[in-house]
Amino acid sequence: MRHYGGVLAGDADRDRAANVLRDAFAEGRLTPEEYEERIGRAYQARTYQELDVITADVPRPMPPPQPFPPYPPPAPRTNPKAIGSLVVSLLGSGFCGVGSLVSVVLGHLAMREIRDKGERGDGLATAGLVIGYLGLAGWILLYVLGFSEG
Repeated sequence: MRHYGGVLAGDADRDRAANVLRDAFAEGRLTPEEYEERIGRAYQARTYQELDVITADVPRPMPPPQPFPPYPPPAPRTNPKAIGSLVVSLLGSGFCGVGSLVSVVLGHLAMREIRDKGERGDGLATAGLVIGYLGLAGWILLYVLGFSEG
């Protein structure tokens, strides 16, 4: 039991010592006479020290192995539409506003999927939306100024 020697033992402590002795007897480590004598002493023991003396030469069972810790959950993936929104907004703004329009559409689709699926990439989608809307505003301004001139 290996506890503080002079501390009084309780019924549960005596039962644990008796279980250790039962296991040792079942494994053939104790003769029937030794087992009977030690069980009687275990149930009469008053302190941990007395229980330790009775079970000192009996090996303790190994505790069951601890299960492996679970794998950490995989990191949420980055939404590909968010990446596309940013890339198209940066590269496609020179095509009469088509790239900006595509980036705005992809950005909104990405934001919805990110919210619904718990994915990452909301910053990318936001950047794609901002740049896309600025590009659209710029093209609209150019069209308005171009038509008002002519």
